[in-house]
Amino acid sequence: MPRTRANLVLLLAGTIWGLGFVAQSTAMASIGPLIFIGMRFALAALTVLPFAIREAQQAPKALKSSDHFAFLFIGFLLFAGITAQQFGMLTTSVTNAGFLTGLYVVMVPFVGVMLFRNWPHPIIWPCALAALAGIWLLSGGTLDALAPGDWMVILGALFWALQVLFITRYANRTGRPLTLCLVQFTFCAVMGLSLGLAQEGIDWTAVQTAAPEILFTGIFSSGVAFTLQAIGQRYTTAPQAAIFLSSEALFAALFGAILLGERLPPTGFAGCALIFAAMLAVELIPMMRERSVSQ
Repeated sequence: MPRTRANLVLLLAGTIWGLGFVAQSTAMASIGPLIFIGMRFALAALTVLPFAIREAQQAPKALKSSDHFAFLFIGFLLFAGITAQQFGMLTTSVTNAGFLTGLYVVMVPFVGVMLFRNWPHPIIWPCALAALAGIWLLSGGTLDALAPGDWMVILGALFWALQVLFITRYANRTGRPLTLCLVQFTFCAVMGLSLGLAQEGIDWTAVQTAAPEILFTGIFSSGVAFTLQAIGQRYTTAPQAAIFLSSEALFAALFGAILLGERLPPTGFAGCALIFAAMLAVELIPMMRERSVSQ
């Protein structure tokens, strides 16, 4: 898959996440965060299962035990990130949560250098900062005093950054993105339901009330979007992937305007422009440089 097409796949994932952000928030009014996470990812695992089975049947070689452990570790990173974010949203504002989650855009290249000595293309640094500034403007251009929930969201952003990095590393190495998704979804489902039943219990009336949010986030925000992330990241770099996935904030604002009648202030439009410019620059500038070198 060409890198441009892979980045468009990641853009589609960001679009779905943007649409699902409201569902993730409203579900908390009727159901506990751990039960919600467990049910959401159980549905995601069922969504991707037939495709993972077909991928395994067509694979030229079996996975090693080290690959399975790596997939489980990525599942742990996903569960830790989504849990920290979900609990953080209980005690922080949507404005703060939207901005602080976007910190992973800047964390990815820094953590990649620290862990793997992977130095990205120089354009990544200003583009990551521009995308982060765009998210900040979309969030209203203000940040309230940090509450305990804010620190949980920041911790979640760190786990997101690690997940993006390790998906790029192991999706490329194994060539089994659908199996990776099945393992990480199953891990999240088992952990979420186990801890949720122990700490929150289960109220089937509340589950029925939150059923639309569970269905959408399970099938689309998780089953489809995270799978698109794993597929797209096979053909692009982790820092580029983080910038394209940050379009979640842009599309959240767009769908908020279309579906909820919300209106963006001028700073919001400026934020959209910054995120869009960052995505264009990170795609076009390396391409133009490669053409100039080849000539």
